[in-house]
Amino acid sequence: MVARPPVRIVVDRMKVEDLPAVHVIERESFSTPWPSHAYRQELENNRLAHYIVARWGDEIVGFAGMWLLVDEAHVTTFATRLAWRRQGIGERLLLALLDLAAARGAHEATLEVRPSNTSARQLYEKYGFKVVGVRPRYYSDNNEDALIMTTESLDGRSMRQRIADLRAEVATRPDIEVGDDGMPVRRLDAAPGSTAAGSTADSIDSTGSAGSTGLDAPSAPDPRARIIRPSGVTRRQL
Repeated sequence: MVARPPVRIVVDRMKVEDLPAVHVIERESFSTPWPSHAYRQELENNRLAHYIVARWGDEIVGFAGMWLLVDEAHVTTFATRLAWRRQGIGERLLLALLDLAAARGAHEATLEVRPSNTSARQLYEKYGFKVVGVRPRYYSDNNEDALIMTTESLDGRSMRQRIADLRAEVATRPDIEVGDDGMPVRRLDAAPGSTAAGSTADSIDSTGSAGSTGLDAPSAPDPRARIIRPSGVTRRQL
């Protein structure tokens, strides 16, 4: 297989015409995907919703979204095309979400994640999210609890420095190489189960699941974390 020139991933706003590709990734990534009309309703009718996509040319290879609620950015969904995982796309999307949240005046970002989804938790912890609470039996498919993770102040010095350092780290990674089949070429230094471009997880929203990364295990929830009953701001109740 002959590799094509490295590709450039562009992150921008999700459009209605992107939805067929978004639905493909949604079905590929989640055991309980949103119905086909949900994203259109979000884009057209929900002024609190902000959705972005990662593009390779005309192809959608990942997407993410959040709701901006007063001064809180609530991450609602996050996924990357199966064949494009472990290429650092997930981190590009998360950086874009945090940039958008800060630009719109959000004080903090928050999300729910399964305790069993260690890859997602590792990525979120890397970007400054910490466990602050639990929603008991939150997930309807298996009644698993949800961990509530929240960042420090997005405009605080420590968080701004963290984001700046991570942005610089992402910028130094090798470009993604694509083969004749149009799929990313696995780097020779990426062993099975590792992260090919430093990304920790690429299919990791509140209902998603991602593979092992080989990174240190995430910290355990603080036993003092408060128990919080499910709110109306969830993937389930859209």
